[in-house]
Amino acid sequence: MKEHLNHIVFKKIAEVCKENNTEAYVIGGFVRDIFLNRVSHDIDVVTIGSGIELAKLVAKKLSPKIKVSFFKNFGTAMFQYKGLEVEFVGARKESYKRDSRKPIVETGTLEDDQNRRDFTINAMALNLTYDNFGKLIDPFNGVNDLKNKIVRTPLDPDITYSDDPLRMLRAIRFATQLNFKIEKNSLQSIKKNKNRIEIISYERISSELNKIMMSNRPSYGFELLQEVGLLTYIFPELDKMKGITVIDGRGHKDNFHHTLKVLDNICNKTDNLWLRWAALLHDIAKPITKRYIKGQGWTFHGHEFKGSKMIPVIFRRLKLPLNDKMKYVQKMVGLHMRPIVLAQENITDSAIRRLLFEAGNDVDDLMILCDADITSKNPQKVARYLENFQLVRKKLHDIEEKDKVKNWQPPISGEDIMKTFNITPCKAIGDLKKEIKDAILDGKIPNNYEDAYNFMIKKGKDMGLIVKNKT
Repeated sequence: MKEHLNHIVFKKIAEVCKENNTEAYVIGGFVRDIFLNRVSHDIDVVTIGSGIELAKLVAKKLSPKIKVSFFKNFGTAMFQYKGLEVEFVGARKESYKRDSRKPIVETGTLEDDQNRRDFTINAMALNLTYDNFGKLIDPFNGVNDLKNKIVRTPLDPDITYSDDPLRMLRAIRFATQLNFKIEKNSLQSIKKNKNRIEIISYERISSELNKIMMSNRPSYGFELLQEVGLLTYIFPELDKMKGITVIDGRGHKDNFHHTLKVLDNICNKTDNLWLRWAALLHDIAKPITKRYIKGQGWTFHGHEFKGSKMIPVIFRRLKLPLNDKMKYVQKMVGLHMRPIVLAQENITDSAIRRLLFEAGNDVDDLMILCDADITSKNPQKVARYLENFQLVRKKLHDIEEKDKVKNWQPPISGEDIMKTFNITPCKAIGDLKKEIKDAILDGKIPNNYEDAYNFMIKKGKDMGLIVKNKT
């Protein structure tokens, strides 16, 4: 394994260990990624003794310009050097109280430190001392679990997951990212301890969810979350989407599985985390809008509007950003049916203008979402939808070229209206602005100042407003 430790940082750590008669090991993700043939720039070093002191000594050997950040309360220190982020900590053992995932920490041995690790694949260490430089220490046979693509805890999973319930989510996240299976006893233990997730903050939960979302096939992670019962606790709205109701022998598709298919589809097209969230949430209101109409079947009328209103509630609970990212997801969810409806009807210029106006610069992302929303197993139906969407795309492009409404700014401002009619702020100004906007979007007048001004004069007079005499 020595060939993987050629970086000067490892050599300097070895020098410091020899000079100070101490031990150090690189442990965790860096070692795991060597076996997975992945490049890792994050290095965790555990030492027998003070991690802070080791970090200072190594940094001094490397360069006097290196700034070491240290956290005395946690006994950790870190610095960055030539593309690597290196963190140091003293070997420790941990114990937990029932109502907290914050451990009681004591100084320990390398064995203690490996025992406290979450999974066997993260418990492997490489020796950084001169005599045994590069030697692998793998007490739980993590190499074998990597070969067999298994996520397993080093010790009793009931203790591992009960002590720190976040590890349940981490197990699912690693399984999703690496396309591994969770070992049977470990999976059963997650089911048994699922209620322990209630002591975990939503900031931590969302961090893991985002990592699942950014994997190649996030559906695998959400299926596991649903299978073990964690989804009920952390994302009840999504959990309620599972299942099919049958009335008069007529059922509807399982919206949970449909949603996960849409999510996987969109992941083949984009790395945009928030567009992926939009895919996950696009049908989130279907359970509350589901209705059965005799003779017609199942409807989910208005689910896109209800869904868009649910987004702030979900984002607030999950501690996701309540800023433009949330508004973007809200917009995508609220508009996702519009191109689908257009693709089924005779497309009018007015409908296209309104879609461009409402979607703005995000119209291309909206079309990606709509493409992903086609999950039919009927190839003819899929081909027909995709062909119709291409017609919608062409129409969007042509109308935008002609009318420039994607980032539409009203040619007539409220100030223009007040000056023209010599009025102060009032309801009539908003009414007139809406009349002008609708006239442009409906194609009644071109999108320019002169035509909009003449239209304003006419509508203003109809409303009883008097044009101010020009001097």
